[in-house]
Order: sequence, then C-alpha cells, then structure tokens
Amino acid sequence: MGSTADTYAVLKELLKGSGAEVLMPDSEGYEESIVRWSEHCIKKAHAVVKVSNADDISKTLKFVKEHKIPFVVKGGGHSTSGSSSIDDGLVIDLSKLRKVSVDTEAKTIKAEGGTIWEDVDIEAAKYGLATVGGTVNHTGVGGLTLGGGYGYLTGKYGLTIDNLLSVDIVLASGELVTASATSYPDLFWAIRGAGQNFGVATSFTFQAHPQPNPVYAGPLIFLPEKLPQIVHLANKFHTQNDGNQAISVAFSCPPPSNAPVILVQLFYNGPEEEAKLFYKDFLDLGPVANMASMMPYEKLNTLLNHAAGFDGRKQFGGGAFKLPLNPIFVQAIHGDFVDFVNAREQMGQSMMIFEIVPYEKMREAGNEEMAFSNRGDYYNVATIFKWFDPKLDDEVREFSRGLLSRASQAAGITPDEKVRSAEGVGIYGNYANTDAAATEIYGNNAKKLEELKHKYDPENLFSRGLRLVPKAKVVVN
Repeated sequence: MGSTADTYAVLKELLKGSGAEVLMPDSEGYEESIVRWSEHCIKKAHAVVKVSNADDISKTLKFVKEHKIPFVVKGGGHSTSGSSSIDDGLVIDLSKLRKVSVDTEAKTIKAEGGTIWEDVDIEAAKYGLATVGGTVNHTGVGGLTLGGGYGYLTGKYGLTIDNLLSVDIVLASGELVTASATSYPDLFWAIRGAGQNFGVATSFTFQAHPQPNPVYAGPLIFLPEKLPQIVHLANKFHTQNDGNQAISVAFSCPPPSNAPVILVQLFYNGPEEEAKLFYKDFLDLGPVANMASMMPYEKLNTLLNHAAGFDGRKQFGGGAFKLPLNPIFVQAIHGDFVDFVNAREQMGQSMMIFEIVPYEKMREAGNEEMAFSNRGDYYNVATIFKWFDPKLDDEVREFSRGLLSRASQAAGITPDEKVRSAEGVGIYGNYANTDAAATEIYGNNAKKLEELKHKYDPENLFSRGLRLVPKAKVVVN
C-alpha cells in the first residue's frame, strides 16, 4: 500500500460525484469533524468520510476491508468510551444523513442515521406527535436507539427499541438490508440492544404517538439538608405514578460556588393543575429554586442541554437500584460524591443521577425478546463525571466504578441477580464502558449474539463498540 494520502485519494475517486466528502488533517472542516462531546474522545483520524447515502457506506466498507484500515462510525459523537473516534484509521461520519419524515396516517417517524433527537422532536411536533427519545436532544438517534433508549415517555410507551419498527442497515458485506419483525428478524432481534456490532444504520422507522399538548417539567433545586425527605418522596413516587410521570434525583456541585445541591427533575405528561397536585409534596418541601413549568414537548429534551455541553472530558457510568431506598445510604453516597468532586479542580458540573422512570411498560417485553437485557424490577443510576485535567482520567474512571458498584449492591442489585435473564443485567449498555464483558451487558443473550455475529459479521469488522467476539467456526474434517 502506498502513502496514506495516496490511499485516500483512491477513496475520494471511488466516491466522486456522490456528495460524500473525504476529509484529511489538512482539509477544511477536518478539525470540526473530529470534535466529540467529550474532549478525551477527540482523536486525529487519518481521514473522515462524510457519507451522503447508503451506497457511499457500502463502498467505504469494501475499501477499508480491502486496505485493512481500522475504522469507526460516528453519529452524534456522544459516546464517552471513544467508540466513535480513532487515531490510526478512518471515521465513517453520518452527519450528512439528517432527514426526518413523518407519516401522519401510519403515525410513524423515519429518521436517517445521522440525525440527533432535536431533529426528530421538532419535526414530529409539527404533526402533534412524538416518540421515545433521549433526554438530551443533541444526542445521536442512532447511538441511543441501538443501545436501547430510555426517555421521558418510557413510562407510557416503553423503550426507544420497543417503538422501533425497522432499521435500514449496511452490513459488513456491503449489502443494504431492512431489518424488521418480518425481514431479517434475527438481525432485528440483535440490532435492538447490540446494533453497533452488526453494521451501519442508515435510517430508523419509529412508531409515533399523539403528543399535541404541552407537558409540565423542569428542575427543583434543594440544599443537601433536604435529601432524606427527597428520598422519602422518591420512594412514595415509586408506588403512585401511572406511567405519565418521571423524576430524577441528582447530586451536583455546580460552579461558580461549587456548593453541593440536590436537583429533582420533574416530568408530568398532563395539565399544570394536575401536575402541581401530583408533585405537591416536592413543591412544598422548600426548593431554593423552582424552574418547573409548562412547555411544548419538543422543548422538554432541551432542559438538560446546559449541563451537557461539549467542553471538558466526560465519563459515563451506570448501575441499578431498587426502591425503596434508605435515606442514610443515599446520604453516604452523596457525601462520597461531594468529597471526591470538591477535592479536585473544575469537577463541579459532574453529576450522579438516580433515574426514576416507571418501568412497568418496558417490562411487558421479556429480556429474551431482543438483545437488550436490562429489563427488571429496578431503575438506572448513572454518573456523568466532567473534568479538564487529563491526569485525572484513570482516577475518575476508578472512582466512578467503585461508587456505582456500592450504589447498586447496597440498593438491592446483587451480582447473582445480574445474570438472571428474567430480572435483567442491571447495567444499561449505553452507560457502560467498551471493556465490559458481553455477558455483563447482554446476560443470557450473549451466546445468541455471538452466533448472529458470526452469521452477519464473521470477520468482526464492527469491533469498536462493546466487545462481541464472533463465535469461532467449527471445522469438521
């Protein structure tokens, strides 16, 4: 093989006239193209290919196989594992694929592979519709969907993948296929939870739901002294919601004062009067700030954007917890979080979030019905650490893992429960690191996924996400 420049000149010629762009380090727009949500995921790729259609992707995949070039796929660029960036190879960038179309008769939404949730929310709202999407609207539709997808509407309609009707996907072979319940059903099973291992999704078709009215949502901010009462009310919420509500309880030490606060994010899909009556106990508890109000649904997924900007280094982590929680336990976890964050510079925007999104609807599907294996009688707990000093990378990662392990085990999720398919694994794949074992994320589904990986990607071309090694061939003499 010749020089890097010569190699990618061949690719440029191959894609000529298609609308695709092949950017190299000296190209205009290259630096912008390698920006990621987390600064520690910014890597100097040899080339970034901004594809414009499925044929571009197919040709690029054949090219990287022929020239043995490592590659990644970039949608929204939100992964904190670095799975959408690379130093020594090529990025297939889907950012040109941003079209969203709505079928008002069928009540479906079709979103191209490079869309972000803002694209979907705004277009669907024009027709009084919505689907289950991410709570930060600059998150990529593809990444969230392929890993499962929780949102404010999960309590009513299940996960994003429960509302996924079909996926157009370019396989490792370069073939474009449509996976659905009736077309490539085994692939469709795998895509819903482990999709990043099987190809490049060029579009998603979702079931939409009527959402013509505004919702009541926003954060209440409390001083830490109110944490025991907040835990008590969260325990009460667990028994009283009907799927049209969701809350999150978060720890943070926001700048400029870096003083610890407790944030309670409210959501109520209904009129303001009903919402305020439902959340009366929280509202009467005495928040130092109340920013909850009525708003259009498409604004809902912007509420956390200010805390999820593109500056700084970031690390996702995930675990699970059951309600009721013990207030003493939560105070202890809060104390450890605050001590760690305040002992280090510029970490005040970090958060630990107990996500209390009703799960009865999502549990109507069993963990064996698709690759996703995190359905159970529990909720997700997440850490989102943010810092600026690269020297803290390893320290933050280890602390996050330890904190989440303590939170999960002390809150009732034991290692034995994690391997029980009926209960779920207790780790949301989109919060996991790529070094997690397949059984940690997929539980009893890992074996079937290995077999399907061998069927659809026997050379393990898509190897940069969660490690799902293809099952070895058995040679019979």
